Amino acid sequence: MDLVISLPRIPAIGETVLGGKSYMVFGGKGANQAVASIRAGCDTLFITKVGNDLFGENMKSHFEIEGFRTDLILTDEKEPTGIAQIFVSEKGENSIAVAPGANMKLMPEDIEPFADLIKNSKVVLLQLETPIETVAYIADMAHKHDVKLILNPAPAQKLSEDLLKKVWLISPNESEASLLTGIDVKDAASAEKAAQRLLEMGVDNIIITMGENGSLLFGTNGFELFEAFKEKAVDTTAAGDVFNGTLAVAVTNEKSLQEAIRFASAAAAISVTREGAQPSIPTLIEIDNYLNKVK
Repeated sequence: MDLVISLPRIPAIGETVLGGKSYMVFGGKGANQAVASIRAGCDTLFITKVGNDLFGENMKSHFEIEGFRTDLILTDEKEPTGIAQIFVSEKGENSIAVAPGANMKLMPEDIEPFADLIKNSKVVLLQLETPIETVAYIADMAHKHDVKLILNPAPAQKLSEDLLKKVWLISPNESEASLLTGIDVKDAASAEKAAQRLLEMGVDNIIITMGENGSLLFGTNGFELFEAFKEKAVDTTAAGDVFNGTLAVAVTNEKSLQEAIRFASAAAAISVTREGAQPSIPTLIEIDNYLNKVK
């Protein structure tokens, strides 16, 4: 659950800034990505874990309304539902602190009963708000069954080469790419070096997202720069998750990576013009209309 406060600016350490409105919004990186995927028209299965508390019950009801299977929304009896405290500035910038709670109790043994769902998927999308051993377990399963694995390596952490070799596509932002490779990513040239390092570590395809500066696609055929669609940002909280969720949809629908990036970039551009995480996520009709408008 995202607990959001709108502020004139993000507070510095030790500083108190009087803000505007506060509100609760359904969030979580995995949930945001899954909602982006299902709203974009994809047959989406979302496996997650919440706490046995009011937030958890609210989220289960919300996920059911979105169209997810409720038997895949697991409950931990000891840990509370994960929460994020989000500050959003007038410029649309954000600062986020996360208490993962039940998210970090989603273990491989929880996934095992649903193994056939993973093995028979076209695409599996993962991020790092769940335990790394669970990520590795799913990656191994996807790799063995030739399922395309997209990994959004956020929140940022170091990853083993054994895991990276099982990733079909990785989608770090600049800071995440820097941590993964040890290369300071600050422009297209340094991003290319970081991507080359990730290719050497075994990843097939790399998309480095750079916010308003667009995205860089790297693969064995070289690299390509994609400009971002220009929109005035109100709240960028879920933009990266929207990008990843809709990218997975386009890949599932067998679009080229170039087409997938354009589709995902449009969805992300729409999302930054709206407040909140999941409330900002567009539908397929909205994405298609946007793309028709910007042709």
